[in-house]
Amino acid sequence: MATLQGWADVRSFSLQVITGRWFLVFASFLIMAAAGATYMFGLYSSEIKSTLGYDQTTLNLLSFFKDFGSNVGVLSGLINELTPPWVVLAIGAILNLFGYLMIWLSVTKRIARPAVWQMCLYICIGANSQSFANTGSLVTCVKNFPESRGVVLGILKGYVGLSGAIITQLYSAIYYDDTKALILFIGWLPAAISLVFLRTIRYMKPVRQPNELKVFFNFLYISLALAGFLLVMIIIQKRVDFTQSEFGVTAAIVIVLLFLPVAIVVLEEIKIWEAKKLALVDPSPVKIITEGQKVNAEVKKESEVVAVEETRWWQNVFNPPERGEDYTILQALFSIDMLILFIACISGIGGTLTAIDNLGQIGTSLGYPKKSISTFVSLVSIWNYLGRVFSGFVSEHVLIKYKFPRPLMFTMILLLSCVGHLLIAFNVPNGLYVASVIIGFCFGAQWPLIFAIVSELFGLKYYSTLYNFGGMASPIGLYVLNVRVTGHLYDIEAKRQLAESGIKRKIGQELNCLGTSCYKMSFVIIAVATFTGAIVSLLLVARTYSFYKGDIYKRYKVEEEEEETQVPGTAAAAEMTVVQNGRENGQGTKVGA
Repeated sequence: MATLQGWADVRSFSLQVITGRWFLVFASFLIMAAAGATYMFGLYSSEIKSTLGYDQTTLNLLSFFKDFGSNVGVLSGLINELTPPWVVLAIGAILNLFGYLMIWLSVTKRIARPAVWQMCLYICIGANSQSFANTGSLVTCVKNFPESRGVVLGILKGYVGLSGAIITQLYSAIYYDDTKALILFIGWLPAAISLVFLRTIRYMKPVRQPNELKVFFNFLYISLALAGFLLVMIIIQKRVDFTQSEFGVTAAIVIVLLFLPVAIVVLEEIKIWEAKKLALVDPSPVKIITEGQKVNAEVKKESEVVAVEETRWWQNVFNPPERGEDYTILQALFSIDMLILFIACISGIGGTLTAIDNLGQIGTSLGYPKKSISTFVSLVSIWNYLGRVFSGFVSEHVLIKYKFPRPLMFTMILLLSCVGHLLIAFNVPNGLYVASVIIGFCFGAQWPLIFAIVSELFGLKYYSTLYNFGGMASPIGLYVLNVRVTGHLYDIEAKRQLAESGIKRKIGQELNCLGTSCYKMSFVIIAVATFTGAIVSLLLVARTYSFYKGDIYKRYKVEEEEEETQVPGTAAAAEMTVVQNGRENGQGTKVGA
């Protein structure tokens, strides 16, 4: 009988683990760790260029549609407003598999050579799956942990930043140096992971736990260890030629580090399990809800619903609530704050994305060896991660402790990225290594700040949609700076060099440029545009300065105080745990305030 009871406890505890909020966070880590395939364009773009005979302008047009797809996630946001997160993740998995599979079939010539518009469509569809993965898992986590949104955004976006280096190690172990197979790999891997965790990602009642921030820091330490290991491997692999079996060893270590957060999940659930048992042993603090209290709660809830229904989504567009309250979609989109943030993002993210997408061609033009080019991509991935966790965790810390506005940190990041652009423009000796670090860091740091600012200024009610509107600025900046400026100037210089050499270009032949002049003027223009964006963002700093000097999380604290029973001591913690798990598991236990 004791054995059966023990087995029943194991089953019950296992169910608690896989349905708990911390396992949801772990599942989001894995989804994010495979959701950054768009940042690996520099590794396989040369295959597309050479196989299909594109010039640089055409390749940059393809790059634009890639980033357009990955950042225009309004559709995923609207779907997420109406359906549970698993629907969004499932659609994303299908889009990812289809888009990259069609590119792989085209590059390997298993299908007829597609027209340029078809390739643009394929890569746009494949890249758009990233917005579905982000919306399905990241937005869900932010809503589940509203008072820790900075660290949540930082660490989840950090795993996206690491995904390029993670996928590179796994791909090298499976396919070795078959670059075309990389396209197939980034087609099936993210789709498979999203499908595995479809039912894990879901909304839960936000319950602030005393050690919540500490748990996220424990997750951070593991992700830092993963980033550190990947960085060491990048340095070693730059100097030593690894065999496929040696890549297999590094890939195995990467997988272990990816699954290590499960240990933290289990430890936290053990604490919750013990607290539940304590509450059952000492039930004196537990307060039973009376019918009167229940009726009052239902009346309050109904009155709130009526209040919400009084303001339709098309009403009061130009009469928004105070900052920090829940804006409607149109109120947020037509606000001056959103316009300023949008303009700053066009130049900031557009410039760093242009640098990242052209790293392969920049390295070739400046005479760096092929092995160094893969190093640049990996460096961008690592520092992309560090930028994301830095801006997420540090901005949250200085905001809470010193009331340091997030928009001001965003401005500082834009100014720093100008340094990376100028290093590329003037071809400083070995400067591309430093530029890869700076640009990767700045690109990563911008995203958690932008998405946190959007959530803080306009509320979380329509965050699924507004989150994706925040990212729409980057494709605009990318099209102007990458296609119209960088690609155009590159082709002009390449044609000039070809004419001077006296060689006539054949139809379908790729167009290559060598030397500093290929990208000099382009990145001077990008640096100026980014600096202008930093000046514009200072307007947002001035407009929101007083808002950030207040308690931006006050509304969530008030809501929790209204819902929670104020019972001192350990028993109260146990009681809150029972309430939490009852809400999460959908139980009808009438325990609470």
